[in-house]
Amino acid sequence: MGKRQHHHVYVVELSNEVLRDARFMRANPGYVAGKPCVYVGMTGLDPDIRFDKHKAGIQANKYAQKFGLQLLPDLYEAYNPMSYEEAREREVELGIQLREAGFGVWQS
Repeated sequence: MGKRQHHHVYVVELSNEVLRDARFMRANPGYVAGKPCVYVGMTGLDPDIRFDKHKAGIQANKYAQKFGLQLLPDLYEAYNPMSYEEAREREVELGIQLREAGFGVWQS
């Protein structure tokens, strides 16, 4: 039986208020001022539904819940959907790519 291709990576834009969080800043020593701050995640749900759950505090990441503004589909839509294993790998790779581009990134 083939692997189900229903997992997604997603990127949430975070408010610049997250830059006041010491833990976030320690995780992003290469942050370039003016670049976006984001949360990168993976889910078996539609990214819109997952974002709504973050904001509602349901299995939420604290940064996505408190500072999440909107999804940034231009950064992830081309990859979705995929298998669970592919999504796990892509989540890490996407976070690395965005950090290398100067973004502030949080992943859980």
